[in-house]
Amino acid sequence: MGLFDVILPYILSGISVGGQYALIAIGYSMVYGILRLINFAHGDVFMVAGLMMVYLAASLPIYLAAPLVVVLTVALGFLIERAAYKPLRSAPRMSVMISAIGVSYLLQNMALYITGGLNKNYPVIPWISDSITVLGATTKRVTVITPVLMILLVIALMLLINKTKMGMAMRAASRDFETSQLMGVKLNSVISVTFVIGSFLAAIASMLFFSNYPGVIPAAGAMPGLKAFVAAVFGGIGSVAGAVLGGLLIGVCESIIKGMDTILVHSGALQSPLELATFSDAFTFILLIVILVFKPTGLFGEKATEKV
Repeated sequence: MGLFDVILPYILSGISVGGQYALIAIGYSMVYGILRLINFAHGDVFMVAGLMMVYLAASLPIYLAAPLVVVLTVALGFLIERAAYKPLRSAPRMSVMISAIGVSYLLQNMALYITGGLNKNYPVIPWISDSITVLGATTKRVTVITPVLMILLVIALMLLINKTKMGMAMRAASRDFETSQLMGVKLNSVISVTFVIGSFLAAIASMLFFSNYPGVIPAAGAMPGLKAFVAAVFGGIGSVAGAVLGGLLIGVCESIIKGMDTILVHSGALQSPLELATFSDAFTFILLIVILVFKPTGLFGEKATEKV
């Protein structure tokens, strides 16, 4: 077995999980682009989507449970925006951020109450959970489906943003919140649509993610949510393309770090493993620090100009 054959499974896995981070990161970017709000509850919406699939699939066929999960997740995102964020439109930004943190802990504690903190096994989704061989590497079909589906969803989103009246309103609101309102843009509708899109993408990401990592616990959304947030910051929060690039980079690097011991031992650079996989999560946050130090606006972020 050559070195490429050893590295390939980690690259495929990284592209897959990176695509899932990217879908979550788009939700962070879109909300921030319009409201200048970090929706800390977004990772927990992702987790709730996973739990809903666990319980719904226990009593419904998968082909009914999956679309119902998407609908309920979208409804949850809409409800969160209306109940926790809309009443605070004119409040200081710190108040809205505290509200977002409160929603995050509320969702986690509700999940803890319902599950008792136990790990719930995610149902097997037919076809996408099947094993396939790609260039000699054995992996699940979801690994190949994820980047393709992510590209299709991003294309659909870009068409929505650039070719529709709602997309025009979203771009206007992201440029100048107050002026767009004076020009007749219905900001409440724009913001609700933004949360609906973000929740829809989080629901799709949860199905893809938990097909690979089948254990769902109340804290299951915390780390993917944080990594998706870092991906959004890396690409330039507010930029859809930046969120996608950031998610893919973090996913691939994280996966390669997890397999670094195997790669180095196979190449002869190491005689015994160094347990480098321990640092796979740390890499994400080191990347965040580096980006904030050298390019605070991210790769595709626009530098804010102060009005005098």
